[in-house]
Amino acid sequence: MPDILLRSSRLSQALALGSLACTLAWAAPALAQAPSKRPAAESAAPTYAGRADAMALADEIAQRHGLDAAWVRGHLAQARMLAAVQRLIMPPPAGTAKDWTAYRARFIEPQRVRRGAEFWREHAAWLRKAEALYGVPAQVVVGIIGVETLYGRHMGGFRVLDALATLSLDFPPGRRDRSAFFREELAQLFVLAASEGLDPASLRGSYAGALGMPQFMPSSWNRYAVDFDGDGRVDLHGSVPDVIGSVAHYLAEFGWTPGLPTHFEVRAPVDTAQRAELLAPDIVPSFTAQEFLDRQAWLPEAAQAHAGLLALVELQNGSAAPSYVAGTSNFYAITRYNWSSYYAMAVIELGSAVAQLVRTEAAAHQVSAGRTD
Repeated sequence: MPDILLRSSRLSQALALGSLACTLAWAAPALAQAPSKRPAAESAAPTYAGRADAMALADEIAQRHGLDAAWVRGHLAQARMLAAVQRLIMPPPAGTAKDWTAYRARFIEPQRVRRGAEFWREHAAWLRKAEALYGVPAQVVVGIIGVETLYGRHMGGFRVLDALATLSLDFPPGRRDRSAFFREELAQLFVLAASEGLDPASLRGSYAGALGMPQFMPSSWNRYAVDFDGDGRVDLHGSVPDVIGSVAHYLAEFGWTPGLPTHFEVRAPVDTAQRAELLAPDIVPSFTAQEFLDRQAWLPEAAQAHAGLLALVELQNGSAAPSYVAGTSNFYAITRYNWSSYYAMAVIELGSAVAQLVRTEAAAHQVSAGRTD
């Protein structure tokens, strides 16, 4: 195996193969989810009470995780098969062009930036504490929470029990079957409910089963969520400190390096073969700066001095020319939250826009205070 591919394979195995993303890359962010009110169709949907395969899955979950079988069976019997979940989990129609400009406009817009600045000011102390402990900058944490749920305003309206049961037992045909992934998430939902003393049917979230302000999948909640406010429980719905600490902890666990930029400017090679070689590993950092230069890519001096590996990240713009960045391992760490370069760039740019507004408002306040004095 060539050195470049060997490095790519090792990094991919170390950071990607063992991870379960908080939010699925092929599941849209929370703004596309159902409203918080329970739709009438949900109450009318069939339950899994009479399904032998559902009860067999309940027994398997109970045995594997040391849970009470009757308790798991009883709750899974109440879960409902939701056609809306089956519909929403499907990919976009064939031929739909990716468009970074349009995707960006959904998230880097005045209302979200303004609310991000309000969130930052209100919770600045917790953001500083998370950065000091985990090394993850406030603007990255703020960017993720803003993209995921607009700072808790859109956390999803589906019963997570229904969503995960549907995707475990009735995953729709027409796309790669991910039912095994969702069966594990369903199991982790029962583990979470049992450990926190919650009713599994009371938890609401996305059509893919993501929960709370940071949209953690149940397995991510169980593995990476932290009691940051020290009240003895983890609450990703109502405790902003827990949300901030958990997002920062998640990124730290997936390789965040303090002080390292997420990306550098880059001009991709004009030669299609050289460009294709750099693009082959996708978002996995696989090339040194010198290997970029050897393939006729342009990098600024800061990127040329970067000692780590880089990825040539392509962001398509519909029928227009694509955009490119040179992603570092920190860019890759953000994609462990959602396996998408478009998502990562939206997080980065929203966080940057919010940080700029916070600085601008702070400077204006200082000027105003000076005039008053």
